Amino acid sequence: MSRSTQIDPQLLIHAYCRGFFPMAQSTRGPIDWYSPDPRAILPLDAFHTPRSLRKQLARSRYKITLDQAFERVITACAEPRPKATETWISQAIINATTKLHQMGLAHSVEAWAQNTDSGQDHQDDRGSDVKREQGQAVPGSRLVGGLYGVSIGGAFFGESMFSTATDASKMCLVHLVEHLNVRGFTLLDVQFTNPHLEQFGIRQIPRSEYLQLLQEAISAPVQW
Repeated sequence: MSRSTQIDPQLLIHAYCRGFFPMAQSTRGPIDWYSPDPRAILPLDAFHTPRSLRKQLARSRYKITLDQAFERVITACAEPRPKATETWISQAIINATTKLHQMGLAHSVEAWAQNTDSGQDHQDDRGSDVKREQGQAVPGSRLVGGLYGVSIGGAFFGESMFSTATDASKMCLVHLVEHLNVRGFTLLDVQFTNPHLEQFGIRQIPRSEYLQLLQEAISAPVQW
């Protein structure tokens, strides 16, 4: 796919349906398109929740919501990594993906903590620390973690996650998987493997196998 600094929602849909996803070189720099081989997925029927995280979930430390703060989540995910000045989520990607959200094809999961709660900074799914104070949206609470991705048919393309409090993004991921299973999704694409996701049972599969799973998933009559 051709390189450009601008993209639109239709191009994003076209790319995802063919196994590609965008990553920019800088905030306003050119956008490259990737279709890695092997491809990393999280099997929805074999997702593993670590024991320590199950204990955290049982305590209901955070309030988890869907699509309540999409623009704030993608903006938080777009913050540069520590000791870096640029990000792979450019403003063009933010704009195009936000339009997908308005079309019902991009979604977020959010974690909210009571204002009296405190947490520690954690890594996002690209290996970066996000250190940013989030303002209030849910009354009496603050946004402390989230993730976002694109949904087409029965496929969900996970793009990024952030966390400013202990296990907040991990809890969002667990709730995402629960939601996808209830809705009948068959594919959770996470693009690349990394230590943050390996604990959940990540698999790497050949691109040819991924593309087959992709076509079956996007053809499924599934709604978010």
